[in-house]
Amino acid sequence: MGDADGRPTSAGRDSRLTIAGRELAGLRAEKTILLAIAIQLFIAAFSSFLVVGLVSMYDPGALGGAEVEVAGAGDAVSDLERAASEVEGASVTRYADAGAALRAFDRNAADAVVVTDRNAEGRISAIVTAPDATVETTVIVVQLRDLLRTYELNERADRAAYLSESPLPLPERTGTSPYFTFTYTVLIPVLVFLPVFISGSLVVDSITEEIDEGTLELLRVAPVTLGEIVDGKALAAVAIAPGQALLWLLLLRANGTPVANVPSILALMTALTTLVVALAVAISALAPDRRAAQFLYSIGVLVLFGGATAMAGGPANAVARLAIDSADATTTALVVAYVGIAAIAYVGVRRLVAENGFES
Repeated sequence: MGDADGRPTSAGRDSRLTIAGRELAGLRAEKTILLAIAIQLFIAAFSSFLVVGLVSMYDPGALGGAEVEVAGAGDAVSDLERAASEVEGASVTRYADAGAALRAFDRNAADAVVVTDRNAEGRISAIVTAPDATVETTVIVVQLRDLLRTYELNERADRAAYLSESPLPLPERTGTSPYFTFTYTVLIPVLVFLPVFISGSLVVDSITEEIDEGTLELLRVAPVTLGEIVDGKALAAVAIAPGQALLWLLLLRANGTPVANVPSILALMTALTTLVVALAVAISALAPDRRAAQFLYSIGVLVLFGGATAMAGGPANAVARLAIDSADATTTALVVAYVGIAAIAYVGVRRLVAENGFES
């Protein structure tokens, strides 16, 4: 029996593996790709302490609880002191007036100043002074935000009986850890999907470089078809992605971050890698210029993943739900759907290239 190009199937398999091995061996020259992989390796290997710093940027509120001394003044400062007693790490020292509070701030006796005054209508205004561009600024601002929020909620509760209409009830705060949220909704999807983007970029570079240097024509002189060349390059690009993702997930687990349903996650990301590689092959066929192809690939990936993310239950959401073992039948169906779409997309692009070739 023969394959779609009329060559023996066993010979086709050997040539594809040979080309794939050649592509993998050539990765040593791709310093940008190796640097990206090294960065991912570092993040996954040291995630247990890196996540603390990353969460501080993702959610500064996770830094709550730091000790912040506030210089308070004004005729409504007593209510501010009451609010401070309910916020962990916040304390208010009362001063005679705003000038005295600011002088305390200037001599570093206080981290911030809050002046609260009540007008004739009973409304309270708060003027806040915080450090400008210091290392502690983010921590102080987060604590001030929590302090003023608590202050406002207390005032609303105290005045609820005098309102003509009851305000909408606020939803109860969840006890979800920001570290848990960041790890499973940001860190794991990033580590899983970055190899997908890298694989597609590798295919674009590989094919357009072969066209630019004329080595693609030399390959076609050998006993190998254009379809087999594409298969070999695609095989190498698709194969390295789940290998990277598996290593990242194992390193996360070694650092104390359990990840459930690893086979399903790898199946999903392999399907997405195949889909992105098919996109990369199609773009290389339409725009063999390397810069133009990389630009179109970047735009295509942004549109593809942007559209998928906008959908309910997109790939990132599916990976997060699989990782925390809360996937339902819809998530499983999504994985199966992506596998089918990826297979159809690659077969279609492969046949198109085998029949029409690449522009030169």
